[in-house]
Amino acid sequence: MRFFPNLPVMRGSMLGPMVGLSLAFAALQPAGAAEDVAVFPDPSKIAAIGGSITEIVYALGEEKHLVARDSTSRYPRAALGLPDVGYMRQLSPEGVLSVNPTGILALQGSGPREAVDVLKKTSIPFVEVPEHYSREGILEKVRIVGKALGIDAKADALADELDAKLTAAEKQTASIKQRKRVLFVLSIQGGKILAAGGETAADGIIKLAGAVNAIEGFSGYKQMSDEAIVTASPDVVLMMSNAGPPVSDEELFGNPAIASTPAGTARKIIRIDGAYLLGFGPRTADAIHDLAVSLYGGQVTD
Repeated sequence: MRFFPNLPVMRGSMLGPMVGLSLAFAALQPAGAAEDVAVFPDPSKIAAIGGSITEIVYALGEEKHLVARDSTSRYPRAALGLPDVGYMRQLSPEGVLSVNPTGILALQGSGPREAVDVLKKTSIPFVEVPEHYSREGILEKVRIVGKALGIDAKADALADELDAKLTAAEKQTASIKQRKRVLFVLSIQGGKILAAGGETAADGIIKLAGAVNAIEGFSGYKQMSDEAIVTASPDVVLMMSNAGPPVSDEELFGNPAIASTPAGTARKIIRIDGAYLLGFGPRTADAIHDLAVSLYGGQVTD
């Protein structure tokens, strides 16, 4: 699930020993790297990396294949009973390999890169699932996961079902003329707003819900100047709940830049569970609907 920015990963003295130990561990595996596969030869024990990947496996009814998950995989609740191999962007090869998987199913953006490289060089088949923040991207994920598990027909059926739901969810705001400008705030650090630009999960869900990302001109997540926040002139601030240190309403609206915007004047904020809002998986049609209703109320048509 890529709802955190690509923040720098710690390198240097800590990384060297980690990679060294990882390479030593990988060397114990049977020879012959197994990256770039599309179908797992043996799908009996799969490590799922990425919340949406785990959700898709459960939505397909194939959870019996899972032997582990990463810490972003918190839905459905049953997934919490699986061993946790760590945060998807701070993986330890030893942690992933310790569950003896027969395959690794990882969302694009898992890392750090050095750890993923180590995993790809083992004999454990590694399938990387692309991440695109769109309806088509969700359907692609479902089909790739299904193919990896050898259940293409089942995946096609789920993709068709989700396609219909996502299309209907997008149409709910089609008649709305006055589009809300939404500022997605990931965090506040030292009084500065860390906001979502283009090509992010936040940008994708805002657009699918019939609104406009108030931040333009860059991709990814960036710390914004006060002037840029005021110029963005958001009508609404969108934030995640259950993801990272919480930011109180007092801290948010006490920020001078936010206070100078229409969102600040109206104290308009929407908080939605991060995995639900930005997961881009089986629940995204519902997330689109919930965000749209929070933005437009009765203007949303069913």
